[in-house]
Amino acid sequence: MPTMDFQPSKSAPRLRLLLSAIAFSAAAMPATANPRIVVDVASGRVIEHEDAFRKWYPASLTKLMTAYTTFRALKAGELTLESVVTMSKRAAAEPASKTYFTPGSKLTLDSALKIMLVKSANDIAVAVGETVGGGSINAFVARMNAEAARLGMSSSHFINANGLPGPGQYSTARDLAILSVAIRREFPQYANYFSLEGISTGKKQYPNYNLLIGRFDGADGMKTGFICASGFNQISSATRNGRTVLTVVLGAESLGARADISADLLQKALTTAPATSTTLATLAPYGADRDVVADISAEVCNPKAAQVRSESRDEAGRMKMHSAYIHEMGRPPVVSFAGLLPGSEVAANTTVGPKGEQIANVPIPIPRPTF
Repeated sequence: MPTMDFQPSKSAPRLRLLLSAIAFSAAAMPATANPRIVVDVASGRVIEHEDAFRKWYPASLTKLMTAYTTFRALKAGELTLESVVTMSKRAAAEPASKTYFTPGSKLTLDSALKIMLVKSANDIAVAVGETVGGGSINAFVARMNAEAARLGMSSSHFINANGLPGPGQYSTARDLAILSVAIRREFPQYANYFSLEGISTGKKQYPNYNLLIGRFDGADGMKTGFICASGFNQISSATRNGRTVLTVVLGAESLGARADISADLLQKALTTAPATSTTLATLAPYGADRDVVADISAEVCNPKAAQVRSESRDEAGRMKMHSAYIHEMGRPPVVSFAGLLPGSEVAANTTVGPKGEQIANVPIPIPRPTF
């Protein structure tokens, strides 16, 4: 193959200057991190990690902290799974994803947890927080942060119960692994909430957003999340032969990508003994810009990225997955009931009176003009 020698010319210095400027610009632009961590739940050993201390928007992974704080309240005897959660006006006003239950509607805490963790409903998360917080969502968020500090989640802070973005809402792959391991270890009696294939409100069924449940051998948790700023996040767990491993994947490009990455990491961890004695507690902080919360909105929420995600769906509208370890469910998902208490639903054309009664919103007649 012939070679071409570069011949210097008058334009060479200008070209070198241009190339140097491009190189400097590229070096100055921080590469987008895609944090991840893989942990053996029983031992706490870290099997694999990348950018584990990079601050990230947790999105709906926040609801795991909401669940953990609720489990702690249950353990303390402050309430039970049969305690009534009432949809407040504030909760009902939260943006989607949501149930659209009207203010005054009631359901058990058990049903609320199922809806929050499977459908990832933002309105339900706030309603749960208000219930546990004695009517105050601010008091509940303070409890969330106190629990995070107690667990050693040193690079996490929460401003709400559902994960909607805002200044002061952040976590890391390492911290989210600490939280998830704590849930698995401290509250095994609630493990079923994270492995549900779907729920039914009595009017509609919702499959779990975690595409590994029912499709990856041994998958038993835990939660997904998405906002533009975070990309597609997922915390997954799987158990085989009595051994449970857990993965945290942040900033994936699509639903399918986060499932593929999670499945491949789980499979590798389940078939490989930890080669290190490093644990979540002993993993030393590393990485640059740990004080800056990553925001990948421009990469995730643009027309080209949306088109790519659209083209990644099959004819039935299902997200295509490419991991060799994910298989078709081959049957409808098994659903668990998570609906409103009988007779508690407040119709959209009513308001709740001071004694909890439903009052019909009858429009005041307007006299027709005479001609």
